[in-house]
Amino acid sequence: MLEQYFVKPATIDRLRGSWIAPQIEEYLTWLVERGYSARFVWTRVPVAFAFGEFAQDQGAREVSDLPAHVDAFVADRVARHHARTGSTRPMGKEVRGPVEQLLTVVVTGFVASGRSQFAQPFADVAPGFFTYLVEERGLRPTSVYSYRYHLDRFQGYLRRIGVVSVQEISPVILSGHIVERAASGLARSTVREDAGVLRVFLRYLHREGLTATDLSDAVGWPQVYRKSTIPRSISWDAVNQVLAGVDRRTRAGRRDYAILLLVTYGLRAREVAALTLDDIDWKRDRLAIPERKAGHSTA
Repeated sequence: MLEQYFVKPATIDRLRGSWIAPQIEEYLTWLVERGYSARFVWTRVPVAFAFGEFAQDQGAREVSDLPAHVDAFVADRVARHHARTGSTRPMGKEVRGPVEQLLTVVVTGFVASGRSQFAQPFADVAPGFFTYLVEERGLRPTSVYSYRYHLDRFQGYLRRIGVVSVQEISPVILSGHIVERAASGLARSTVREDAGVLRVFLRYLHREGLTATDLSDAVGWPQVYRKSTIPRSISWDAVNQVLAGVDRRTRAGRRDYAILLLVTYGLRAREVAALTLDDIDWKRDRLAIPERKAGHSTA
């Protein structure tokens, strides 16, 4: 995935040569899955790489060693920046942010500074749930973070509607949460992921005896079809950009331009290729299409 964001082979080789290269790839995948822009990737991934190199120089050998070197890295990078630019502008958060975001993704249980130490949702009700995800289900840190994200939204929903105990959860409440998530403008795939997280969590609650019944089957989720997000058509702005790119100073260009103009009529490639001069009614400005789909003809 690095090739999609970094052009220079030397840059890609340097990133892949890092001792935390798998974690950098995992972090990049996490950013992309959540819709972060290319500009965001370009600024954050290099900081993550620099942090890995710094931590290694300071003696880190395992990924679990990384959190201990955050403060020293932030201080060092800020000092270098100020020495190079002469600026005194505070920029600790700009350095700490990417590093702690990386660690949140790749180090299980890491809590970024400024966040509550009880950031895990439902920690008071089901404190062993996230351990269960790691030890029994074998989920990666990125997947565990996704569970925490979706369950945090569900917990917030329960608080807003006045539900104080997981034993009060009902099919109606679950349906209301999914409908609210879908109505907020989330992609169908994200709503489906949210529903999947809820199903796993509800099964766990029942297994541990925290709820009387298994409500996982009461969670409905939207159907997501492969290639369903592909646009049914392109915009006229896009059509005009294509037409403008044709060099009409040549015979081939004029031919290509004429063929592309037929997008107005929605003709298929086979129908365009079968056209002859006899199909053009010059006097009435008509174009005959004798053999369309299912044997129909049109003008």
